[in-house]
Amino acid sequence: MLTGKQKSYLKALANEIDPVVQIGKGGISSAVLSQVDEALEARELIKVRVLQNSLEEPKEAAVEIAKEVSAELVQVIGRNILLYRSSKKKPVIELP
Repeated sequence: MLTGKQKSYLKALANEIDPVVQIGKGGISSAVLSQVDEALEARELIKVRVLQNSLEEPKEAAVEIAKEVSAELVQVIGRNILLYRSSKKKPVIELP
């Protein structure tokens, strides 16, 4: 579980990044989950965008994805989801 200070730190880092994974009308599939998993291992902090044509609600999708890939949900703003998970191989982000 992330503290408020850690979430603030991650939000500040996230200002610079663009969405890496997009969820379209296909919804949350195993392919999307594997993309999110690989992106988290490589980058630790990622944005996921829920497109307009998706039937998924962003907040519900965020909770489901975070649970499936064992990540921390940092925030949901509009249709953007911010996820964090420390890399198992070589962690880069040091939380305060």
